[in-house]
Amino acid sequence: MDQLHKKTQHITKLILKASKAAREETRGDGGYASSGGAVKWPVECTVGPGLEGAIACESKVGYVNGVKGALIYRGYDVFDLCAYSTFEEVSYLLLYGKLPTPSQFEIFKKKLAQHRNVSDTLRLLMSFPVENMNPMAALRMGAHFLRREFSTIDQDDHKPDSGDFIGSDEDSIAMETVPKGSKRAIYEFKRKKQRERERDDGTYNPATGYGPCYSLIAGTSCLAAAIKRVREGHLPIEPRMDLSHAANLLYMMTGKEPSPEEERIMDVALILHADHGMNASTFASMVVASTLSDMYFSVGAGIAALNGPLHGGANEQVVKMLEEIGKKERVKAWFDEAMKEKKKIMGFGHRVYKAYDPRARILLPLAEFFGGKNDEIAHMFEIATLLEKQVVGKLGKEKKIFPNVDFYSGMLYQSLGIPAEMFTSIFAVSRVSGWTARVMEYLENNRIFRPRAIYTGTFDEKYKPLRNRK
Repeated sequence: MDQLHKKTQHITKLILKASKAAREETRGDGGYASSGGAVKWPVECTVGPGLEGAIACESKVGYVNGVKGALIYRGYDVFDLCAYSTFEEVSYLLLYGKLPTPSQFEIFKKKLAQHRNVSDTLRLLMSFPVENMNPMAALRMGAHFLRREFSTIDQDDHKPDSGDFIGSDEDSIAMETVPKGSKRAIYEFKRKKQRERERDDGTYNPATGYGPCYSLIAGTSCLAAAIKRVREGHLPIEPRMDLSHAANLLYMMTGKEPSPEEERIMDVALILHADHGMNASTFASMVVASTLSDMYFSVGAGIAALNGPLHGGANEQVVKMLEEIGKKERVKAWFDEAMKEKKKIMGFGHRVYKAYDPRARILLPLAEFFGGKNDEIAHMFEIATLLEKQVVGKLGKEKKIFPNVDFYSGMLYQSLGIPAEMFTSIFAVSRVSGWTARVMEYLENNRIFRPRAIYTGTFDEKYKPLRNRK
């Protein structure tokens, strides 16, 4: 880690410069909201369609301050983590709640490296027409095949006995009355001391062990790289245990060992996408986990949710949009036409941020840096910055619309040799750390998710036999 950062001090300086600018611009925009300690349930909140505004749980994993434009992982500012840390260390931080000691970090990196060998999973995955599949569909399938390679969950002697549960019929509670809250989970394992012993001894308990987290963080990375290779008509490449997580990902994708700069920028991109509050894919993972399913199915649900165009894939659309504009001379005319037609401008605005997305602040100078080495990226970056000036000048002050993480990430991925159709898969490769960390945290005090719907249908309908219906 130290060696990599020594070779890429110029990139560290770019990140720290972006951090300084962000703090100066948001000075006086308010502090950080916190409960100040344990949450007293039940809580009152205003809930909109799609559970907007609902408070589903409490968490120490990550925090997004949309007004201040800040992203926090376990108390650490993402600017500092990108400047000084690595994706492996951030993954440890998210999972365990603290930064590792040198010995803990070496053990953790070794465990992740050991889980890069996914040969059995690849053998199963390659029996399907991966070259013709949506990469996210292939990745989701691969996550489920990891379940067979790295766990014994499906064997009869590993299935939980019904006597281990405290009431599996969650709907036996009067859920259609006003909920009052409960002091403990309705659906949970009894033997908590046994659960604690299983956390770090390498066993693969589907509900509580860390083993599945390691195999999913390492495995999805290798699977995404293999999927990219197969789609291009090449065979997958064996992982290298001597490379970092980011470097191995690029090596397995491109077939060549990345430069220190390429490795560092990939590493930063992975850190930036690792966690982002209670987003749709994180919530999907947690809902599945709350039933005491297993981590593999939970992450599979996260991948499925991320595949939706309203959640993942916007950076792919940004690249297409910039290619459509084509020339810097066309930017203003294109923007004016887009405003006239009320066309959505990809890569701008965010449901949470009402300030400049801190992830975009970091990616912008990195994209500019790569533009100095690649004429195609330089051309795209020039169009992007001119478009940003138009959008922010028109919509920034009043509507608080600024670039989000997707605006500059796509061109960075392209510069690293990653094709546009794989962008969302790279998002998933990173977000597995956040999904697994939040699932592990939630299972400590699990309660099955069970929101309610407001019935708006009719009553007292009379049944008519099929022959009498028109």
